[in-house]
Amino acid sequence: MKKSLLTWILASVLLFTASCGAETGGAELSLLAINVRKADALLLRGGGSAYLIDTGAKKSADALLDALRAEGVTRLDGVILTHTHADHAGGLRSLLESGITVEKIYAPAYYVLKKEDGKHPVEKAINKTGYPEENVIWLRAGDTLPLDGGKLTVIGPLEKNEEAENNNSLVLLAEGGGGSMLLTGDMEFPEESSLLNAGAIPHADVLKVANHGEGDATSTALISAVCPSLAVISTNSEDEPDTPDPRVISLLRNWDVDVRITQDAVTGVLVTLRNGEISVEMK
Repeated sequence: MKKSLLTWILASVLLFTASCGAETGGAELSLLAINVRKADALLLRGGGSAYLIDTGAKKSADALLDALRAEGVTRLDGVILTHTHADHAGGLRSLLESGITVEKIYAPAYYVLKKEDGKHPVEKAINKTGYPEENVIWLRAGDTLPLDGGKLTVIGPLEKNEEAENNNSLVLLAEGGGGSMLLTGDMEFPEESSLLNAGAIPHADVLKVANHGEGDATSTALISAVCPSLAVISTNSEDEPDTPDPRVISLLRNWDVDVRITQDAVTGVLVTLRNGEISVEMK
């Protein structure tokens, strides 16, 4: 069902109970999927903790910083880059120069760089800004990050993919507020299969759909394992006309998953888990 942006603004809050046996209780957990067009930038907050997962593209840095300031963000426990692509890492330098305090930068230990470039986007950003190299941490599956009132766990990738950088994307499970959120970066079918075959994909109440809703990700097997109540897609159809892919949208709706897309919001899609209930606001 299609709804206009005005309809979403006028009736932007949805409340429903987290499904598939999620536990209740715990501190509130929220995720703001910021509208940075066809790019990713997710503000994850639990209690006093705040992480920015991906920084959008260089050209969307102003939108990113406007959203963070509107949310009153002056300090981040960490910036987590899921992988090296410019639509996920391109806003890092602008963020580091913004005056917002960034305690740590996290990035995956597995990555593939473009041959003509040869420098990791973290290296570029810290060289330009003077950010301390000792505050950069390289993540692998099984690592955990401190999250007030909850838990933030790296569940993938399990191995390095030499062919496609998307399949080196960090996959994160955020737990809190009586539920959980699975954040998938740009992982495609190969990384999905690796995690599914290892039994590493958990149930989650909220799914950040991988790779901007492209058709090369989000299998039936993944949705069956995750069993989400809500899916969020970060994309813009003007920038990337094949997103979100009709197959992905149809699959999610056939599984009775509520789908929200960042391009339908002004600032972004705000998802909150509280006492096992999910609320959604199109900001």
